[in-house]
Amino acid sequence: MMRIITGSARGTRLMTLEGDNTRPTSERVKESVFSMLQFDIEGRRVLDLFGGSGQLGLEALSRGAAQATIVDSNPDAVKIIKANAQKTKLYDKCVILTKDYKAFLKGSKEKFDIIFLDPPYDTNMLSEALRIILEQKMLNYNGFIVLESDKDDIPEYGNLTLHRHSKQGRAYITLLINEVEENE
Repeated sequence: MMRIITGSARGTRLMTLEGDNTRPTSERVKESVFSMLQFDIEGRRVLDLFGGSGQLGLEALSRGAAQATIVDSNPDAVKIIKANAQKTKLYDKCVILTKDYKAFLKGSKEKFDIIFLDPPYDTNMLSEALRIILEQKMLNYNGFIVLESDKDDIPEYGNLTLHRHSKQGRAYITLLINEVEENE
């Protein structure tokens, strides 16, 4: 069972897509991620790129993020994301899109403060998404990218700084920060 851990929607149970097409982030991993970010969420713009159930974007909103863009290519997952956003009463702070991650990244002119990248394991989607985000300069100064993977190796992350890298069960969590102002 997935739920919102804390904040305005604390305790709200979330629905998830049945089957093996999505792999929800475990409660333990989510708690670890949000303990790393806890003082950097308030008022921030969030991107949850491989949305699944929307739980990472919704957790950030529950904890005070200003806005969350939640993207998933699966129309059934997007229906669940919308239902979860309504159930948590955070729908008005969401932009929820049915779109392929590459199409979204290449077509977006937005910049974000926190980006969650938790693609299906055993694909090259993590490194590809990170590469496009860096090329498009989508991460604001002092912004974070949270990577979740089943592999210990970290994709090439350009001029970002490795802030944390840890193992939680089967998952490796990597926290990158942009400490370079664009005019440097």
